[in-house]
Amino acid sequence: MTIKTSSLPDSNPPHISAKAIEHPDIFNGFFGRKGGISDDVYRSLNCGLGSDDEPDNIARNRALVAKASGVSPENLISLYQVHSAQCITVTKIWPNDEQRPKADAFVTDQTGAALGILTADCAPVLFAGQKENGAPVIGAAHAGWRGAISGVLEQTVTAMQNLGAQPETLSACVGPCIGKASYEVSQDFIIPFLEENDESERFFHPARKEGHAMFDLPGYCAWRLARTGLKKIEILDQDTCAREEDYFSYRRATLRKEKDYARQISVIAIQPKSER
Repeated sequence: MTIKTSSLPDSNPPHISAKAIEHPDIFNGFFGRKGGISDDVYRSLNCGLGSDDEPDNIARNRALVAKASGVSPENLISLYQVHSAQCITVTKIWPNDEQRPKADAFVTDQTGAALGILTADCAPVLFAGQKENGAPVIGAAHAGWRGAISGVLEQTVTAMQNLGAQPETLSACVGPCIGKASYEVSQDFIIPFLEENDESERFFHPARKEGHAMFDLPGYCAWRLARTGLKKIEILDQDTCAREEDYFSYRRATLRKEKDYARQISVIAIQPKSER
């Protein structure tokens, strides 16, 4: 479907921009559920290509996000996210269909490419850096617990450096995701974290339910980022599960036994000069 931005409403959907990754040539935005056209359990800015929402609604929601990001709808690209540590380098735009790459992070230095990460409790992490000549390099990662413990954030940092980003310029922001007050896990869940690094124990806190703990996913992601040497890391304190009016949540939908769930999108793009 081809949608012209001129046919969309003048108002852009609301989003949060992270200070840690601000750059004059880069757009960054963490979008929530407001400002879209979807209905039912998908109300309103559902951008999830894997959801059962009407394809026309998803396309129009994504076009609204693209317009707010300063790119054309076809340049807002997504991955087929599989909770892996796979990170790819974007050298050309691909169609947002079932053939999109299976990975959970991507990086680029291409102007006009908008990297979109879809989440519904997992952590979207956006990255920015600069080459030696000052040219921007960007990255985006989908960090659920599986991806985070497997190294998806570290792989993204490495891929950005391979594109020429200078290590001292790299920064990142952990966006809206399920917060520790909402993320109850079993004791068995904790085991692989402690086996990987026993310092991970600091991100598990007592729960009211016996044999369970509360997991600090955003704190864990920030800690792993800091271990790569990043000095500038921001966490947006936005609990997607608790803030129903603002965000979609897989856990909330599951607890309510809803038929499906929607996804919000987080975007970073090197903007065309005409949009700066």
